[in-house]
Amino acid sequence: MIEGSRRLVPVLAGMALGLPLLGPAASLAEPADSPAPQAPSPALNPWSGTVELYGFAPLRTTGTTTIRGREAEVDQNLGEILEVLRFAASARGSVEKGRLGLQGDLWYINLGDQASRLVGERSLFTATADVGQKLGIYDLALRYRFGERESAIAKPGTYSVIPYAGLRLVDGRLNLAAALDGPFGRTLLEPSRSFQRTWVQPLVGTQASVFLSPRLRAFARADVGGFGLAGQQDLSGNAQVGLGYAIGDNTDLNLSWRYMGLKWNNGASDANGFSSNLNGIEIGVKFFFGGAPRGSAVAAP
Repeated sequence: MIEGSRRLVPVLAGMALGLPLLGPAASLAEPADSPAPQAPSPALNPWSGTVELYGFAPLRTTGTTTIRGREAEVDQNLGEILEVLRFAASARGSVEKGRLGLQGDLWYINLGDQASRLVGERSLFTATADVGQKLGIYDLALRYRFGERESAIAKPGTYSVIPYAGLRLVDGRLNLAAALDGPFGRTLLEPSRSFQRTWVQPLVGTQASVFLSPRLRAFARADVGGFGLAGQQDLSGNAQVGLGYAIGDNTDLNLSWRYMGLKWNNGASDANGFSSNLNGIEIGVKFFFGGAPRGSAVAAP
């Protein structure tokens, strides 16, 4: 019995030394029913941007053109504007890294001679005039975003508010040809007058959007430029509100109402200046680049 006990002791001692070595290996084995490890989510691209091609169709345009003291008024509807429209181009876009970015807006229109009415003539004469206009407005601004990145598709309630500040370059070229129709059918023609000016305005504004459904969003924009720094009268502004609907994962169709105003005058006795007020419909197609993956933007079913 004693001899059997002596043989058992080395066996037990060997098992005691071997169990610690087997323990770590056994702990590394995964249970048969444990879930598979999930793949890491894709990293968010720090860069994102937008490009929008749009057309602004003013249902009514009013304004004045003053060249060397001679002033003419314009009041036209959309049909009359289209008759004298020679060329128009417009686009806006943005790029941002994180929450800080840049945005720009380019708008140019070339109108042929528009029938207008001279201001300040005596009732003995019938005063008429033709006004030609080339006008470009070009914005560049630094912006900061509150809320989520801009996207075509997002969960309802997703919003963004983006204040911005920068510069607005205005380039205006105007022509004025006047005629005075006096008694006995006599017409007095004046030499054509022309005026050109390019100047820069400080610009501040805000744009915002909120999703009403995964593909439908409401948006608004407003800005003011000028503040009387480049002339006796120097002011410009926009106000816009509309709806956007996603027609693709990264594409929106936008429909909005927009007002755009511009006024400048040098205030001299032989004054030069002009004013323009446009009120109408804007239609645009907006493309989104970068940002969150589509799967994280759509509400779960």
